[in-house]
Amino acid sequence: MSTILAPALFALLLWWFSTGLILYLDGLPERTYRWSLLGATLLAAPSLWGVAVFSQQETLLATYAAFTCALLFWGWVEMSFLLGFITGSRRTGCPPGARGWRRFGYAWQALSHHELTLFAALLAVVALTWGAANPVALWTFASLWLMRLSTKLNIFLGVRNLSENWLPLRLRYLQTYFTRKPMNWLFPLSITAATAAAFLVFRAALAPELPPHEATALVLVGTLLALGILEHWFLVLPVTIDALFRWGFRSREGSGQPDERASADAQQLKIRS
Repeated sequence: MSTILAPALFALLLWWFSTGLILYLDGLPERTYRWSLLGATLLAAPSLWGVAVFSQQETLLATYAAFTCALLFWGWVEMSFLLGFITGSRRTGCPPGARGWRRFGYAWQALSHHELTLFAALLAVVALTWGAANPVALWTFASLWLMRLSTKLNIFLGVRNLSENWLPLRLRYLQTYFTRKPMNWLFPLSITAATAAAFLVFRAALAPELPPHEATALVLVGTLLALGILEHWFLVLPVTIDALFRWGFRSREGSGQPDERASADAQQLKIRS
């Protein structure tokens, strides 16, 4: 039982703390952003080294270390976006009346640099772990990438909770590319595929003949998938996920950053419905 509970709790706490920390830094005054990104960059370089080194070691400690390094590298890419440094070629709202593929093209322009950076980061992890004895870092980064891509597509197509209050003021124009409605056609497919994947991962982790480090790797990745599924459900439920990260939003109090209320300028940006 400890083979399941320990890595699941580790993944849960690391996900919760890292997400809340990024939200906290994201809510600080903009003059702090360059220092936050510098700190994340100083962690990203050794995390890539850790991905390469620990992926070659078939031990329990190496499994936890490789998983953590992959999350740290992922956090750097996410911070570069949420702090407004790597976004896209388009830094204005969606033109009124844009529909269909035209609107999708504008949305791609608004996120293109970030999406290409994420894909390049994924390729870097693939290269560093190619043929590795312990591929947990690759599984971790790939799972995060797929679940985040699904989240973005669902927000674009339409969900109840858009979490636009997670965006700093300088990125509030992105909410014009969101769609608010109860659900979209992609959501059931996303949930079904992710749930099936998580089930298969956890079932594989329970195989009695599996070495402890391999079982731990599968539980860590399976927990991330489960958390991604939970995040997806919060997109359409009549409650939000914000309460889980209330401490991360505290930096926006009195800092000039909006929390659940947009500024006067941001209120002029209309979310498509």
